[in-house]
Amino acid sequence: MRVGLFTREYPPQVYGGAGVHVDYLSRELAKEIEVEVHCWGPQNSDAANLHVRGAEPWSEISEGTVGKFKGALEAFSLNLTQVKALQGIDIVHTHTWYVSMAGYLAKKLYGVPFVLTTHSLEPLRAWKAEQLGSGYAMSSWMEQTAILDADAIVAVSQGTKVDILRAYPQVDPARIHVIYNGIDLAEYQKTANTQALIDYSVDPTVPYILFVGRITRQKGVTHLVDAIRYLPEDTQIVLCAGAPDTPEIAAELRDKVEAARQHHPRIVWIEKMVTKQEAIQLYSNCRVFCCPSVYEPFGIINLEAMACRAPVVASSTGGIKEVVVEGETGHLIPFDQDPVTSFPIDPEKFARDLAAGILDLLADPEKCQRFGDAGRKRVENIFSWTAIAHQTIALYEQLIAQMKSAS
Repeated sequence: MRVGLFTREYPPQVYGGAGVHVDYLSRELAKEIEVEVHCWGPQNSDAANLHVRGAEPWSEISEGTVGKFKGALEAFSLNLTQVKALQGIDIVHTHTWYVSMAGYLAKKLYGVPFVLTTHSLEPLRAWKAEQLGSGYAMSSWMEQTAILDADAIVAVSQGTKVDILRAYPQVDPARIHVIYNGIDLAEYQKTANTQALIDYSVDPTVPYILFVGRITRQKGVTHLVDAIRYLPEDTQIVLCAGAPDTPEIAAELRDKVEAARQHHPRIVWIEKMVTKQEAIQLYSNCRVFCCPSVYEPFGIINLEAMACRAPVVASSTGGIKEVVVEGETGHLIPFDQDPVTSFPIDPEKFARDLAAGILDLLADPEKCQRFGDAGRKRVENIFSWTAIAHQTIALYEQLIAQMKSAS
């Protein structure tokens, strides 16, 4: 069997959870089947069963002529380029709207089954219009067209399955299969190494709260910054936040951080996406990891933190509720959400409640250790990449058999 995996992100050009997912899934699948990855970038490599083919969007698309919808046009052009390069593929599997039309077209042109993993849903991310402009209408059309045509839709959590049926009620629930994200248990382990902390001016002798994620409305980092005012003034907070969606949200976060520093000087902002080994050191040595996302189909960062034995304080939304267990591996912070934007209806209350969860753990190191140990155990029992790859291959085999029997 040879699967064509389609993704925008692939190492070394990974900036979000979907890229992490495809990186590990492709390598695990390649232990048992042939894998051909089609991604956005200059990559081109072959290693045993894993073949990586990068592509670039059409050069005719220029910033000056298309403005904010440049990204959507680039994605569509990339889909066309990727599809024409396929050879000997038995099944196609796409990840995120950026490549969803490649799967749709491959199904039509090559007559192969089409699997679509949704890591988020465009109708539930209305704030993307801020980033994509009128291109948001195009990204939404691409996602909708593909998701309604896919032979199987992989939801990364039960919560995501519910969201799919809410956003696209035409979808037959039988076509939706829940397969979680995973974690490399050998790679993500607690370490006593603190060199990364020293390199980024984090004081290893002072407990700290950690955030890791992109600067985007979805990840809720501004709500964590708003929560800082309710914490003791000597609290150390480490914001590992880069890759802003827009200059406007980057400026907004900068203003909030500078205002918070007036009373809380121990805020360390690492304005880039750190390396994997640096992230592991940051997870391993934090007192509390905070995930304040307002929309999160899964939240792979919580797995990374838990694998490194960090207790978690996270918003109670989406797939996070299937990863973090309240009172066992951390605290889940509920909040009332706007049905269109997913933003907190009362952001001030959300900030206070985040701070309350963090304070409970800051004051109780023994509870932190207990939660951290339980988190590691939960990750080991449920979220290994080996189990996830086996579930994925079983789905491929089922779809290929169905197509053969129908022909």
